[in-house]
Amino acid sequence: MAMKRLGNSERNAGGLRARLSAVTGLLGLAGLPSVALAGMGQPSPWQIGLQTPATPIAENTQWFHNAILLPIITVISLFVLILIVMVVAKFKASKNPVPSKTTHHAGLEVAWTLIPVLILVAIAVPSFRLLRDQVTIPKADLTIKATGYAWYWKFAYPQDAGGFEFEVRMLSDEERAAAVKAGKGKDADFPRLLAVDNEVVVPVNKTVAVQVTAGDVLHAFAVPSFAVKADAVPGRLNQTWFRATTEGVFYGQCSELCGKDHAFMPLAIRVVSQEKYDAWLADAKKKYARIENAPVQTAQTEPAR
Repeated sequence: MAMKRLGNSERNAGGLRARLSAVTGLLGLAGLPSVALAGMGQPSPWQIGLQTPATPIAENTQWFHNAILLPIITVISLFVLILIVMVVAKFKASKNPVPSKTTHHAGLEVAWTLIPVLILVAIAVPSFRLLRDQVTIPKADLTIKATGYAWYWKFAYPQDAGGFEFEVRMLSDEERAAAVKAGKGKDADFPRLLAVDNEVVVPVNKTVAVQVTAGDVLHAFAVPSFAVKADAVPGRLNQTWFRATTEGVFYGQCSELCGKDHAFMPLAIRVVSQEKYDAWLADAKKKYARIENAPVQTAQTEPAR
């Protein structure tokens, strides 16, 4: 059922990228930098919108923001501005030396109670639908475990996916420069405060369940391009999921204030083809520390109820 609902959601949000491209063109005609719409997988200079979506949930989240929330708040803001201008112009002391003694207006009181209720209902219906799709986890093709520490991440792949774990730490400016000098990539391949020493690798178009916890204090696992965020709480397992439909590198960060180096706790998820994932997995089994007595699965793979 969850996958069927997602199929409908994908069709509803299918034209999102086309609309974003159209807006990019309009910004270009207006002389504004097109990068203001944000890049794929990471923030961009002068960004004024959400990151380009890379999952069906992220596409629906952006549709909800752009098609419902943004128009509503724009209309409300303009309406309030007009009211303020009218009050300043019509009811200033020079035009009303004798103030009105009106105490109430039945029609107005009904309107300002009923209209907000209708607005909230209009917001609630698609909001609850989106929330349901976010928390209902479909059968997973891969499950991984993310554990937050001060101030780095540890990711574990279960026995059926290799049974190994590795730590993810931010690259310093010196390490980034050394990587570029060594020919491992261009400067743009190692974004400052986001590039890490080890990337999480997952296959494209596969449902990935992520079990989230922490080993010391509160943290939060968040990847904006996936519209994914889950609190990492010591002694508790939370779970989220994503299905990336685009290959690339998608950066996230800890989104819960966790101490002095909270701002330096990024993570990177590289989405690749199944063939490249299989090759990486074979190498990772040799490269990373094996988990003794690793569970067959680190997270429930049946739909949550």
